[in-house]
Order: sequence, then structure tokens, then C-alpha cells
Amino acid sequence: MLAPKRAKFRKQFRGRRDGLAIRGSQLAFGSFGLKSMESGWVTARQIEAARRAMTHYTKRGGRIWIRIFPDKPVTKKPAETRMGSGKGDVEEYVAVVRPGAILFEMGAVENKIAAEAIRLAAHKLGIKTKFVSR
Repeated sequence: MLAPKRAKFRKQFRGRRDGLAIRGSQLAFGSFGLKSMESGWVTARQIEAARRAMTHYTKRGGRIWIRIFPDKPVTKKPAETRMGSGKGDVEEYVAVVRPGAILFEMGAVENKIAAEAIRLAAHKLGIKTKFVSR
């Protein structure tokens, strides 16, 4: 699963997710892509599940590019723990996604196959997306 090799700080604030994606909003590598329609957090597990779905459907044909990286640590406190006593331990890593960001790209496959593979991948994510092509 994707996670940063090292980070300057172990824990981060939750931050804000308003505004549109300016960078990473155009297809750069492949001919087809999956574009986000809303803001949210996409976990490393969701990214991996989507990647696997695409790879499985295309029978390892074509090229797949992952355009997002989960570099934000999310902490969680243990169950049945009283409030206070500091911030919880890092539970998972997420990628902050804004509307308009390209999440995945595909190339060297037919339109029909790419559309279905990307549709399957979209089901694995927790945000609204749409299929885009050049």
C-alpha cells in the first residue's frame, strides 16, 4: 500500500478541503482518466483497491498511472478511551482530493475497455467521479 517513506512531522491537522484542484486537473500521461467531482479524502486502501480493479479488468494490458499520493496521516484514538491524553496514533494515510483532480489515467487500451475498467475503479472510491478522455 502507498505511504510516505518519511515525513517531517508524524501527525498533521485535519485541514480544509474547499476550492478546486488547479494542478493535476488535466490528462498528462494517458488517453483516459478518472476525474473527481467532489472533495474528500481517498485512503491508501481505496487507491490500491481501485488500481487492482483496473489491472484485473484489463488483464494487465495497457498502462495505468496513479496521479494522487496518500501523504496525509490520519490519527485515531483507541476504542473506549476517555477524552484527553493527547492525539491518537497514526491509523492510515489519505490523499486530499479536490473537485477537478485527475485520480487515475489509462493508456494503450481501447475506449470501451478503459471506460469499463475506470468504472470499476470508481466504485472503490468514496467520492463522486467521472470518466474523461482526450
